[in-house]
Amino acid sequence: MPNSATTLMAIPGHIDPVPVPRALVPRSDGRIDLLGLSKADLRLALETSQLDPKQAKLRAKQLWHWIYNRGVRDFALMTDIAKTMQPWLEQRFVISRPQVVEAQVSNDGTRKWLLRSDDGNDYEMVFIPDADRGTLCVSSQVGCTLNCSFCHTGTMRLVRNLTAGEIVGQVMLARDALGEWPSQPEGRMLTNIVMMGMGEPLYNFDNVRDGLKIVMDGDGLGLSRRRITLSTSGVVPLMARAGEEISVNLAISLHAVTKEVRDELVPINKKYGIEELLQACADYPGTNNARRITFEYVMLKDKNDSDADARELVRLLKHYDLPAKVNLIPFNPWPGAPYECSTPERIKSFSNIVFDAGISAPVRTPRGRDIDAACGQLKTASEKLSRAELDRQAEAKLAALG
Repeated sequence: MPNSATTLMAIPGHIDPVPVPRALVPRSDGRIDLLGLSKADLRLALETSQLDPKQAKLRAKQLWHWIYNRGVRDFALMTDIAKTMQPWLEQRFVISRPQVVEAQVSNDGTRKWLLRSDDGNDYEMVFIPDADRGTLCVSSQVGCTLNCSFCHTGTMRLVRNLTAGEIVGQVMLARDALGEWPSQPEGRMLTNIVMMGMGEPLYNFDNVRDGLKIVMDGDGLGLSRRRITLSTSGVVPLMARAGEEISVNLAISLHAVTKEVRDELVPINKKYGIEELLQACADYPGTNNARRITFEYVMLKDKNDSDADARELVRLLKHYDLPAKVNLIPFNPWPGAPYECSTPERIKSFSNIVFDAGISAPVRTPRGRDIDAACGQLKTASEKLSRAELDRQAEAKLAALG
């Protein structure tokens, strides 16, 4: 029997229908979207369209190169594919991109895109340029289920997981916008990817893994796994699996050093506590001084920013013997936020204590605040509007009662 991620389809050379990935189910226009398919599934897509296995193997290799190395979406531009074959491909397949609803550019050069899926759901991605690198912040879900109290995205409801194609599509769209085709290892503006956008990546494990494998494939996008960081709020049971199956850099949204405060800020802590989380970090495959785990720590006034908190953070990291870097993040305010940012003096004192203990603790410079693209601020315009409309409706009801 097929599992929930497969469906039955007829394949040349098979008497009975066989299970194939859901991603191979045609869209409403009857075509299959090739973006986000693995190499094996790309070949299978061609076979399900009645191409013989030998031809399918050759065409899959060609298509992979054109899609991920060249960024080409038009089959007619694929010059090593016979002209008679190009219309055949056009009739059966499509190479998609996310729909751009809005593109904004911050005063500091940060770019933010509001994207829309085929089923009408919105999500966001952000590109942060620096002198020596360019980092794309990629979303893994529409909305979020974790409800972290300091995070604007956390106030959204979770709608659904993004597909592998929608995850890869964000990278492709950024490459389009930056003019970085054909793909090449040197001279790129987009050098790094962080899975730190909307959603908890480990709650969408399979799609995140499959999408990142495409991003890291040397025959296409070719981004090194050492240039990719996956951030989790602490889904402990999946951390080891992420290390084994994805093996990218790990970042932890820590934000507190006591159970009471972390339970409030990061509610998943009630399920997987700090000690359990840090032990999972210690067990994460491939961790060493050259490949440290990053601990994200948002600085909240009078909540988690005392010198005692800094000393406890040092104690915890040393107790678990963790090769660590601590990113101190000044809180990025949003309308209705229940917290304030720590003062610059308090942040400096906290940083100095951690640095003096031999642990790197830089203060992250906020980027893209003027377009709500900074850490913790991602929340789609449609969600903002719908929440605003709900507030107006509530006010109207109160006025009617009064």
